Amino acid sequence: MGMNVGSSSGEEDQINSSINTTPLVDVMLVLLIIFLITIPVVTTSIKVELPKEEIQIRESKPENIVISVDAQSRMFMYDTPIRDIRDLTDRLKKVSKMDPQPEVHIRGDLTAKYDGVGRVIFAARAAGITKIAFLTEPAAKGG
Repeated sequence: MGMNVGSSSGEEDQINSSINTTPLVDVMLVLLIIFLITIPVVTTSIKVELPKEEIQIRESKPENIVISVDAQSRMFMYDTPIRDIRDLTDRLKKVSKMDPQPEVHIRGDLTAKYDGVGRVIFAARAAGITKIAFLTEPAAKGG
């Protein structure tokens, strides 16, 4: 940083009206470097591998167990009504002992409450079922 002391010739001093922007540029460059270093660290500080979504067409095998939940949260194994969660758990315990263990496919109504489907998942896990899948309809094409 320089300083204008005056001329030695004794002439009247002129006022220097220019702004020294060097300190401003230095500060801005330092801030830019700090932001460039810290932003990637903040946004990806936890390394996780995100799932890749693939559409798989499943074949419904005869040995698969299909449990339906209607809009009123009533449960059905195939077409047979299920009384309560204990009844479903007891039926699924018999199925879980089969070798190989069949999959449980859950057909949940679009307007059903989550509680009805959650009870089916809870009963299947309590019975020892390891493979649970949800059956859906494909989306309409072109819209």
